[in-house]
Amino acid sequence: MTIEIRRATRADIPAMARIVVAWEAATEWMPDGTIESDVIGMIDEVFDHRQIYVASDPVVAYMSIDVATQKIGALYCDRQGQGIGKALVGTAKAGRDFLWLQTHQPNIAAHRFYLREGFDIAGEIAPEAEGEPAQYRMEWRA
Repeated sequence: MTIEIRRATRADIPAMARIVVAWEAATEWMPDGTIESDVIGMIDEVFDHRQIYVASDPVVAYMSIDVATQKIGALYCDRQGQGIGKALVGTAKAGRDFLWLQTHQPNIAAHRFYLREGFDIAGEIAPEAEGEPAQYRMEWRA
């Protein structure tokens, strides 16, 4: 499979929202109730203030970067083990010397992935909402 990474357009927002909702529905430790239209609204609200990339056509993954804080705010992929997440993280690292992100503590697969990509666990973050798990702050330096 050829991995094509490109900047997202607003037309990609529904596909990005579907990926988030599907991941949350399939993740037993995430609270229920995420609604696709709410996720569309959240992505739309930050769209002009983030660098957002999508992978492949049709969209199978996306990543959002807050340039001001150097934070990867989202990285969702509906296909694991195909190098898509690695390609997106490589895009995020290009031209930067620092990135950080938050990952839920029960998400062991994400921790392994980010550790392989050179991130280190830098601290813990309390849950953002009732019923959500605590998170780790992970950081990468070139």
